[in-house]
Amino acid sequence: MGSLKRFLERTLKLKVNEEKSRVVPTNQAVFLGFTFRGTKIHWSEKAFREFKRRVKELTGRSWFVSMGYRYQKLAEYLRGWMNYFGISEYYRPIPEIDSWLRRRLRMCYFKQWRWARTKVRELCKLGTTLHVAISVAISRKGPWHLSRTLATQTGMTNKWLKDQGLLSVKELWVQIHYPATDR
Repeated sequence: MGSLKRFLERTLKLKVNEEKSRVVPTNQAVFLGFTFRGTKIHWSEKAFREFKRRVKELTGRSWFVSMGYRYQKLAEYLRGWMNYFGISEYYRPIPEIDSWLRRRLRMCYFKQWRWARTKVRELCKLGTTLHVAISVAISRKGPWHLSRTLATQTGMTNKWLKDQGLLSVKELWVQIHYPATDR
């Protein structure tokens, strides 16, 4: 660090803040939320934790707003996050993020419906059989657990959530990395 500091201060006439500066291999350096793993750009763990924290805040069970407003705020955040971190070549967690996000929204619907009769009525409207809807509606399990049951999977399908306004993180990532070519 000493020779590098001398070069920066004497030759380039720059001031070095030693508290914030360090010399490390590229896979240990974090810069503007990104890090390098080999030759690939990844988002940092801190940036990913902040993403999950913010999504949990936007899909919280106790945030009493309409689902339309929730979808709107979530779409704004997801678009912004993907437009910034979309240059990352790290694809592995993207499908998991998508499924986790859908489960969080199913949980919000279960919390919003609140009463067993409402749950049965809404699930039956969405195509779940009456018997399955009743067994889930009277369950003592919490909304997070119930968001992964057969009734919610058959009623609140991925297509239905997309029609409601949910953006797919996977589709956003693919649009950034493989844009459609006009021929």
